[in-house]
Amino acid sequence: MSQKSTERLRDYLAQLPPQSQALLMRELERAVERGDDVAVANLVLEQLRKIVRGAEEDEQIQPRSDDPARLLFRPLEPFLAETNFPTRPGQLRRASLLPIWQWLAREGAPEAARAFEAALAAATESGPMETAARKFQLAAADAILKIAGPSQDDRQRALSRVGPPNVVEDLLPIGLVLQAREALETLGSRLPSQIRVFADSQIASATEALKLPSLQTPQMLPFALSLIAQRLAAPWQIVRLAIKMAASDDELRVAATPYGIAVTIALHDLSFVAACLRTDIRRGHFDYVGEQLKTLHDGVRGLRTELDLRNDSTWGRQLTSVRADTSNALQSEIDSVPGRVRRILRQRADKDIMAGAKIDQSEVEDAAALIDFVAVCRTYASELAINEVTLRTFSDLQHYVEQSTEGLVQSLRGGDARVRAFRQQQVKAAIRFCEVLFGHDYASLMNRAAENAVTGERKSSRAG
Repeated sequence: MSQKSTERLRDYLAQLPPQSQALLMRELERAVERGDDVAVANLVLEQLRKIVRGAEEDEQIQPRSDDPARLLFRPLEPFLAETNFPTRPGQLRRASLLPIWQWLAREGAPEAARAFEAALAAATESGPMETAARKFQLAAADAILKIAGPSQDDRQRALSRVGPPNVVEDLLPIGLVLQAREALETLGSRLPSQIRVFADSQIASATEALKLPSLQTPQMLPFALSLIAQRLAAPWQIVRLAIKMAASDDELRVAATPYGIAVTIALHDLSFVAACLRTDIRRGHFDYVGEQLKTLHDGVRGLRTELDLRNDSTWGRQLTSVRADTSNALQSEIDSVPGRVRRILRQRADKDIMAGAKIDQSEVEDAAALIDFVAVCRTYASELAINEVTLRTFSDLQHYVEQSTEGLVQSLRGGDARVRAFRQQQVKAAIRFCEVLFGHDYASLMNRAAENAVTGERKSSRAG
């Protein structure tokens, strides 16, 4: 798109009401997730995000570190959710920032916003910028808490000017996080950058770091726990903090403490990973399947082992749902793999092969990725209730590919020369599958056998 067209697009987007901008951003994010017209969606999203940051699309665009909105909302970064998956306690929607920024500049705290932008324009070092940002964060928090507080007269009408219901839902938590910025930063500074195992000593350190009154409120504790969970190599282990505080693994006793929210956080995050896994499987994207399966396997096993959950409780049903949804998605895809492999390797009579027939290499690679997917599933099969189908399918694939590869190699020794190129493509695909199923050595052995079969056929033809 030309610069002039981009400027027209930005001008149009800037004139939309805040609610319309937020709605459009959410719909475009959904389109990107679905893969619909990604180029256009990303272009419009880029312009919308520049509007919320107050950036100018020219050579004098301010650095991101100078963006007023970015500096204002920096304390929220660890808690922002980028997708349209429902948020949990301790999370905020990134899409809510645009209308809230515009409301603050328009009527929430307009004088403080202008003073903040003027201070940034005059600031040349990070110190003054941070000072100005902190001052505006407190002013923004005061304005938000004033309008979102229970004592606000005509509260609903005032909130409707901020944005749609999703934005209003995030308004009070955003104000509280901005207000508690220093406490959250203190907590973060007391935690290691990564906690490989959340054992007793680490739990004691985290408990000590949490002893800040402003983080112990029902509104702020989920954010503090989210911050800790982000430092864990296995985030599900955040439930160990709740178990420690309850001095019991019984879910009723854990739920009775304020720290029971840690279990809700862990279950929600596992549900999110399961949803991402299902989406990737539907789209045929298997790059992160191994990592996702490990996270789900370890999380499901960890919660079942460390918590005494009842099947009919809310938490018990949530965990069962995660396990069942994952199992159904995996089983459906696993069941489809043998058929896709057979379509590629099926031996046909010479008369059934058209001259110039070819095998789509991308289809071969997709099938190879699916075979590897089955192999990965086998590692985590028992905990995700797919043990039987995974073991059966993997065994069937091994038997079929081994037999088919040997038969296809033999077919290279004779047959119609017109179809030999297609047979060779089938052999190449079979060897690719052998590499996934049996390893590089076996694949190399079958590759040499195929070369010898072709060479032997050629020698035989010349001798004749």
